[in-house]
Order: sequence, then C-alpha cells, then structure tokens
Amino acid sequence: MTNKLPLGIQSFKELREENYLYIDKTEDIYRLIESGKYYFISRPRRFGKSLLVSTLEELFKGNKELFKGLNIYNKIEWKEHPVIKIDFSSIDRNNSDRLRKSLNSFLNDIAYEYGLTLERDYLGSRFAELIKKLYQQTKSKVVVLIDEYDKPIIDHITDIDTAEENKEVLKSFFEVLKPSDEYLKFVFLTGVSKFSKVSIFSGLNNLQDITIDHRFSTIMGCTYQELLKYFNEEIEQLQQVSDISRKGLLEEIRYWYNGYSWDGEKRVYNPFSIINLFSSRRFNNYWFTTGTPSFLIDLIKESNYDVSQLEEITVSGYVFDSYELGNIDINSLLFQTGYLTIKETKSTKRRNRVKLYKLATPNFEVKESLLNYLLANYLQQNLAKIQPLYMEMLEYLEEGKMEKFINIIKSLFAGIPYNLQLKKESYYHSIFYMILSLLGADINLEVMTDKGRIDGVLELENKMYIIEFKLDDDQEALDQIKDRSYYEKYLNYNQEIYLLGIGGFIDKDIKYQIERFK
Repeated sequence: MTNKLPLGIQSFKELREENYLYIDKTEDIYRLIESGKYYFISRPRRFGKSLLVSTLEELFKGNKELFKGLNIYNKIEWKEHPVIKIDFSSIDRNNSDRLRKSLNSFLNDIAYEYGLTLERDYLGSRFAELIKKLYQQTKSKVVVLIDEYDKPIIDHITDIDTAEENKEVLKSFFEVLKPSDEYLKFVFLTGVSKFSKVSIFSGLNNLQDITIDHRFSTIMGCTYQELLKYFNEEIEQLQQVSDISRKGLLEEIRYWYNGYSWDGEKRVYNPFSIINLFSSRRFNNYWFTTGTPSFLIDLIKESNYDVSQLEEITVSGYVFDSYELGNIDINSLLFQTGYLTIKETKSTKRRNRVKLYKLATPNFEVKESLLNYLLANYLQQNLAKIQPLYMEMLEYLEEGKMEKFINIIKSLFAGIPYNLQLKKESYYHSIFYMILSLLGADINLEVMTDKGRIDGVLELENKMYIIEFKLDDDQEALDQIKDRSYYEKYLNYNQEIYLLGIGGFIDKDIKYQIERFK
C-alpha cells in the first residue's frame, strides 16, 4: 500500500497510524539520546522541527508499536516517562504578562492530567515543582521537550521592549532546568534562532547546541538517498508529466530544492518543498511563500547590505551565536532563517585552527524568491510588473541591443522614490546584481583577478560581458576594465567579450560605454 504524502502533518502518531510517509530518522534519534541529555537545535521554518519533537514525545512515552519497522525499534529499552511538551507557537505571547499567564495555565493543565496540584507562586518555581512532583509520582525521570522556544521573541523582533520582556520570562522559565537535573531524563529545545548563552540560556550552560554538529546534520531534511528510497513512485509519476529523463528530473529537483547543509558536507532537500512538489507535480516556490518576515527585508535595506554577497560569504563560527536583540548580525539572521546555508568549511593555518565557514543561498527556490522579493521592495514596484521584463532584457543582451537593455534599467530606476535613493555604490550594485541574476543568465560578482576585482561577469551562450559600476562616470568604469586588463582572465573562452562600463546612478541618468574586445 502506498503511503500518503504528509502535507501539513506534524504528529508522529498520526503519520504512523494513518499510513502517511515517514522518512526514518530514528537512527539519528538513537544517536542523539545515547550521546547526551541536554540539547538545542536550530533549523528554519517548515523543516521538520515539530515532527522531530513529536517523535521524541512518542518514543519517551514508550509507544513502541508506533516505531515498528523503524531503525530504533529493537535498539532501546522501551520505558514510559512523563513528558512535558511545550509548543511555543500555541502559547499566548503578545506580551510578557500574557506569556507568563499562558505558561502558568499550561503547567496547571499538565499537573491536572497527572492529578497533581501546584502550590508555588512564581512561574519558574512552578515549573520546577511540576518536574519534581512528576518524578515523585511516576518514579520515572521527566522528559522536557520545547518546540519553537524563540517564538515569543522573534514575533516581536521589531518591538524591542516587548521582545526583551518576553526574553526575561523565558530566561527565568528555563533556568530551573539545571537545578532540576536529578529529576530529568532528557531535555530538547528547538527554534529558528540561537540567542547567546549570556541571555536566555545563561542558567543552562550544560545545553549542547547541535545546530552545526556533523553527527546530526541530516536529522531533519531529506538526503539524496532518502529521496530515491522514499519517493521513487512520486519521481516516476512526476517524470511522466514532465516529459524529461529521470536523470534530468533528479537534477532539476536538486537544483530547485537541495543544497541545505549544516556541516558543509552532507546536503539535504527541503522536506516541505519536496512533499509539495510531488503532491502538485509542478515546480514552484513552496517554502518561500509560507512567509518572509518584512523586518528581514527592511533590515537588509537599512544596513546597506550588499546583496551580491549572497553568492558567497566567509564567516567565523561566531556568526552562529551572534543573534542579539537590537544588534542583529544580518548574516546570522539569514543563516538561521534559511536564506543562507553552509557551503564549505575550512580551518585557518593559525595555531588555534580557527574554523571558517562559506555561506551562500542553498538553491534556486530560495535565491530566486528572495531576490525577486528584495528587488520589488528596492524598486518599490509590483513584482508582477517587473518579472515580464526579464525575458526582454535577456534577449537584448543576447542580441547585443544594449541601448534597449539600458532603457529598461532606466525605467526601473525611475520608479524609486526620491526619499529611498542612497548615494552608495552598494545600493545600486545590489539592484543591478539582482536584475542580472534574475534574468536566468550565469552571473558572477566580485571576481578576483591578479590586478583587482571585477564588479560582475555575465556569461551568455555566445557572449560575455565584463561589467564595472560607478556611481557617476560610465567612462571611468570602462577605463578601469581596460587599465586593469580584467579581460585577460577570459581570453581562452570561446565567446565574444564585451567590456561594459555603467554609471549615472545618482541622478538616474544611467549611461554606458561598451567595447567589444574579441
């Protein structure tokens, strides 16, 4: 019998009892519970965090039959433990008072379920009291599972006062876990963001952050081997309606939805997008459309972030711990929300062997969707108006009709409200990069040569454009390409080479100088 696709299903029990498809992650789960006791993991939205928490819940409740046929079935001693599971997406978090009351109400419900009465007054004390009394009544250690712990903070990320107040509530709530250690069997927290240990987790310094731990890099998501094993029938059905070879189809799926990595080696597909792909049998931007926070777009614009960096960013490991209210690092935010992923890791030659990480957008779905969204926001124009122009611009570049190409660029820049215009090269560089990237052409930014750095290299089938941007002078831009011989790097390419200098951004009278080199 074919398993049903689990669209929107986050309950492990429902998946197993109602014959929904489940990618067996219990080998990773077994390694998790055998390796430690206190864990935190960060993953983007719609990546399987809630399902993982639900799976752990059923496992520690001793529901062995739900795991029949799975890797872990005969590996552990099945024993029932009391489980405190809190999903912060279902907790009232509008302000600190309502958050506190909602958590107190939740603790009372758990106590009532076990026939207990809580007597302490303060939230943290009541949490500790519940843990101890559950242990005393059941004679089994307690399991605490926290899903989306950071919801009360990130939902108010643009309202710092409310976010800070909610953070203090969470801090006092979680800090009782460490002194309750003797009554606890296992503690697991998930979230999108990782706030530094000096804030929320200062009282829980024994918490292992396994976000970028290579042992658990595929505990969520779908590997290539899992794609072939669990979705073979769906791949065949999609192939029939796609009129493409199996090899070509698998490459297309990889291009759209693979590429997420938390160790720089093993890569996974976005499970939400994969399931939606096989359900609807058409390629589309599924994950992105589930919600992109407007504050993220505003932060990128306000900080003059050069969007071309999304091609590749090198950072140290500190970026994964630098999520602080009022001082959010954009690369950290983009990584934790899923718009950047680890492409590669390497260690420096220094004695202390500092580890460096190369970050980039994971796949076509994320990159195209994010750039479209950003571009429409930068240009203050409707996306439906911009997208039809891409094909025209690409045709003009392929045919060498530069005047017509520049005229479209002018029309787009003309729509930018005066108060949004910035006299910064990175602002216009970002817009131009987004436009070129969305054409569907092969664009490389900030290309290093032995004589300098090229702003952009655009490769078409028979043509190559070496591009330099200047805020004012297009001739100066062209002269820089020639003076620094940027073209030398491409002399062996079997393409016509065009040197293209572009300027005049500040007054929106965009001009260009172009010369054919080869």
